[in-house]
Amino acid sequence: MLHTPSGGAGHGAAATDSGLMSIGTVLNALRDEFPEVTISKIRFLESEGLIEPQRTPSGYRKFSARDVERLGHVLRMQRDHYLPLKVIREHLEAMERGEAVPLPTVGRQRDGDTAPEAYEGPPTAARVGRAELLAAAGVDEEELTEWESYGLVTPLEDGAYEAEAVTVAALVAELGRFGIEPRHLRVMKAAADREAGLVDQVVAPLKRHRNPQTRAHAEDRTKELAGLTVKLHAALVQTALGVRLP
Repeated sequence: MLHTPSGGAGHGAAATDSGLMSIGTVLNALRDEFPEVTISKIRFLESEGLIEPQRTPSGYRKFSARDVERLGHVLRMQRDHYLPLKVIREHLEAMERGEAVPLPTVGRQRDGDTAPEAYEGPPTAARVGRAELLAAAGVDEEELTEWESYGLVTPLEDGAYEAEAVTVAALVAELGRFGIEPRHLRVMKAAADREAGLVDQVVAPLKRHRNPQTRAHAEDRTKELAGLTVKLHAALVQTALGVRLP
């Protein structure tokens, strides 16, 4: 359950309660459920107004148990429901006003119907519709069209999208909040295409093999190589930047 901030010595005041936590303590408390969370992520959510920790006279952040609960709620909605920060913020504000609001949903278009069908959680089907993708990323038609022009998101022949496009769209939107525009991401798309081509080159002989069992093994090998490629890419970026992510 999400609680509203208390009055009096509330958010933004100097920290006087010994039960308040430093940002490092908060990070350790969250990592069991959210192993990829970082101090930068917490600070970013603060800058977006999703949390408002107290400050000591010297300027250090101090978090209450309610702040940590709110953080967990935000991270959970991002991870499990692919919701953009704007939608999450509106949902939390409604809850703090005491409104009984359902968890925000993304609309899935039903065949032969003009009204979206609400569903909870990220898409489970292999394909998603355009309206669903727009809602998940929290962007408009113009922005999605721009992403498509740079090859970041590509529709299928019938206008639908692979389900993974939801993750790509959400990440592109998140990077945009840092001032990273779609045109800046062309180099990342080109690198991803080259990496995918390398994996395809390795598994191609398995796909062409006469033995059906060997051909079936190609998919497992593709997933394994994709996982290793992603890990190597992340490690190389961290090395180049001189940072270490959890």
